Amino acid sequence: MLAKVKSMTVIGLDAEVIDVEVDLSNGLPCFNIVGLPDKAVEEAKERVKSAIKNSGGLFPQKRITVNLAPADIKKEGPSFDLPIALGILAAAGQIEFDTENTLSVGELSLDGKLRKVNGVLPISMAAKKKNYKEIFVPKTNAKEAAIVEGADVLPVDSLKNLMLYLRGERDIKKMKNIKVDFSNEETFLDMSYVKGQEHAKRALEIAASGGHNILMSGSPGSGKTLLAKTLTTILPNLTFDESLEVSKIYSITGTLPKEKALITSRPFRNPHHTASSIALVGGGQWPKPGEISLAHRGVLFLDEMPEFPRSVIEILRQPLEDGTVTISRANGTLSFPANFVLVAAQNPCPCGYLNDPVKNCSCSPGQIIKYQKKVSGPILDRIDLHIDVPRVETDKLTSESTAESSQNIKQRVEKARTIQATRFKGTSKVTNSEMTANDIKEYCKLSKESMDLLKSAIERLYLSARSYTKILKIARTIADLDESSNIKSQHIAEALQYRPKS
Repeated sequence: MLAKVKSMTVIGLDAEVIDVEVDLSNGLPCFNIVGLPDKAVEEAKERVKSAIKNSGGLFPQKRITVNLAPADIKKEGPSFDLPIALGILAAAGQIEFDTENTLSVGELSLDGKLRKVNGVLPISMAAKKKNYKEIFVPKTNAKEAAIVEGADVLPVDSLKNLMLYLRGERDIKKMKNIKVDFSNEETFLDMSYVKGQEHAKRALEIAASGGHNILMSGSPGSGKTLLAKTLTTILPNLTFDESLEVSKIYSITGTLPKEKALITSRPFRNPHHTASSIALVGGGQWPKPGEISLAHRGVLFLDEMPEFPRSVIEILRQPLEDGTVTISRANGTLSFPANFVLVAAQNPCPCGYLNDPVKNCSCSPGQIIKYQKKVSGPILDRIDLHIDVPRVETDKLTSESTAESSQNIKQRVEKARTIQATRFKGTSKVTNSEMTANDIKEYCKLSKESMDLLKSAIERLYLSARSYTKILKIARTIADLDESSNIKSQHIAEALQYRPKS
């Protein structure tokens, strides 16, 4: 007696079809699972056995062999519990259903209830692409799966009810496709809460418009952290496609918020400076996304950047350039998206009061140099905007006047993003920060006056080739904010203000 049931496993951000082949044969009763299962899959034997018994089914006293094919793909997690149970019941003749066009995933408890599993969103997307008629998922995962338009999702709360449904004794309503509204995201922060710091706000507006990375340096309490947290409030709303990208990452890591079908607001990730390199970029025996992938299409905030281990900061070089991170392990190589806006904050010295107009710095010159060298030149060169965030003046701090709101700034950012969307139509690029050398040549043409100013700056400031392209990208973004088709000398001049000062 043989039965084949379809399931899926997540590899990277995509899902692959797994054939769950169940064979019942005569001999001493035993239960074996083959096909490169991990410990969680092997332990399904006890969960499935108890779940079938406690759901009113008969567990066959046969020699049971379960093969998860193809056998060269590593299988992990408890999501194979449900397909294994259905395969056993089908092989034993206790249920009948269209095994070729039906997909199932889910973890079983001992009483037959279904528990939430990770990775249902990419599984639902892959199932729709491969035209499966029905997808059985745990009820707690149903909203996530039903986001995919056209997917026939059946929310299952227990193995017992699913058995009754397959026997025609009970009805399970298909989950309706869920529509998500991205326009009314609540936020508890606003740019108007930040007193003073107009220069920093302008830099954040440019960073949000062009997707540029930014480093803020200033004494403690000057508002660096608050400024960083308000950046997401001026970024444009996520599009549906961007939301799917981000939600897939959160789905496979099991961090998708409860009662939410999709991530509808820009991610803001703030890892502690004690985080390891694996926590930041991802990894593990079978690679999983890290903080930089969880910040995809959002903001990665590194507070007190010099306090991070140098080896951890250095691994950001390639993701900052490419917008993806590639993780290689003995089991395979996987790539995850990591297109984020890096916001870093640091003090100018160990005590934090170098060049402060009120408090005197207590650090020796050697301590200051050692502290400032914790972040390497190549990393600093990959950060587009460098700004000083000075202490807020008393008059501005105590003023009753209200600063410009995030909503007003966001409208200007959205206009600039619309210009860029038109510019990069038909390509995978979204913002000016993603421009290649060919794009710069086409879209960043300079007048003689602008070129002379830039040449003078390169010679005086000893700018690298990367710094040259960064300045052109920033100038292009500033011109977009001005709704100017050409880059003018004032745009170049402002862009030069955001380069690091020696």
